[in-house]
Amino acid sequence: MFRILSLVYAIFAYVMFLAIMGYFLFFLAGGVVPITVDTPSQHSLAVAIGIDLGLILLFAVQHSVMARPAFKRVWTKIVPAPLERATYVYASNVVMIVLILFWQGIDITLWNVQQPIVRTFLWGLYLVGFLMVPVVSLMINHFDLFGLRQVWLHLKDQEYRPLPFRTPLLYAIVRHPLYLAWGAAFWITPTMTAGHLLLAVGMTVYMGVAAVIEERDLVGVYGDQYRQYQKEVPMFVPRLTGPLEPEGTS
Repeated sequence: MFRILSLVYAIFAYVMFLAIMGYFLFFLAGGVVPITVDTPSQHSLAVAIGIDLGLILLFAVQHSVMARPAFKRVWTKIVPAPLERATYVYASNVVMIVLILFWQGIDITLWNVQQPIVRTFLWGLYLVGFLMVPVVSLMINHFDLFGLRQVWLHLKDQEYRPLPFRTPLLYAIVRHPLYLAWGAAFWITPTMTAGHLLLAVGMTVYMGVAAVIEERDLVGVYGDQYRQYQKEVPMFVPRLTGPLEPEGTS
């Protein structure tokens, strides 16, 4: 029974994530949904900035600390190992909901592209960037990332083993395509407000720091294999020349 409930637990976390990301698509776009990144704050400018920075920090701490091996070793003494990743997804979902609900929009327009063709083009790029997030995750193992593989193996009474090191598709030309996709989603917009810019800058800084920390962990897991990958493939600027490495992930 526990194994079946574990699977249900992980599936619900995943469905919850998809629903939140669907909302976040429009939240960042600044329309359709009732609360967006541009919903004006009722607080003073200083208070609004303080709240927003606190929300970005909350997001960064939860995502980074809970993903560290040292935290997982302690955490799995409380949470069963097969549920560790799904529980991380639940925590991430809650943090994202908090960010959405309490984000303080700063309604100062920095740019606003009015030309219809250019505006449509930018919206198209935004959508591509946002949708590239799940696409990139599918290039490695989408279901391991969201804790579904772990509970499925547990259900079948099979031991969980970490994924082998690979560099499929985009991972052969840049080490962090997932962060690049998120970056595009945060930055590409025909209308940029000060609040949206604050979120984009904050998340970009977080992703830069997170990538450095993540790579340190990956070196600890894969050793020289990952060090060689670091030498051959750029961190954020895609390599557009030279042979692609067929195998080897971040």
